[in-house]
Amino acid sequence: MIFNVGLIILAAGAATRMGRPKQLLSYQGRSLILHAVEVALASFCQPIIVVLGAYIEEIKPELMPKPVQIVENSQWQEGMSSSIRVGINALLATNSKLDAAIVSLADQPLVYPQVFNQLIQCYQDTQKIIIASKYNETVGVPALFSNALFPELMQLEGAKGAKALIQKYTDTRLLVAIPEAAIDIDTPDDYEQLLLQQEVEGF
Repeated sequence: MIFNVGLIILAAGAATRMGRPKQLLSYQGRSLILHAVEVALASFCQPIIVVLGAYIEEIKPELMPKPVQIVENSQWQEGMSSSIRVGINALLATNSKLDAAIVSLADQPLVYPQVFNQLIQCYQDTQKIIIASKYNETVGVPALFSNALFPELMQLEGAKGAKALIQKYTDTRLLVAIPEAAIDIDTPDDYEQLLLQQEVEGF
């Protein structure tokens, strides 16, 4: 059985620790947000929802030619949970018959299509209601959530995002080792390290 899985890219934050819109930082010849969108489009996920907020006017033009749906979270200051709520609502408005949704971040540049496809494959194989990434002795996103959890995702509050749900359902989740997800770009130092790694690997 093939499942219909949508994907939400969270990119609404103000990037206060970076001091500028990190979504527009250059990575491999394009912005981080465009990189994230192209990775999502190369996966089995459909539709793709991009949740913007703080810098929507600057970021939106980057994505206009791409076949993704851009939605605005006007309450982005409330934290990641508000963006997840907006994203789930947009997914359901686009396709009310989705089996599951993957929540991902725009600032995890080492996550590639294979990661999303692996989460979907694990979901098809196990039918667990959550397939979450495990890295650096923690759990988090990218994570897949069965449609049975959509109502709870839409009730999340605060900055914690989906992690609270992942921690709640310890008996009905599957954790997958995704070391690539450990790299997220929050500070200028994080970005510098990413660029150094690019140089070393010859990108």
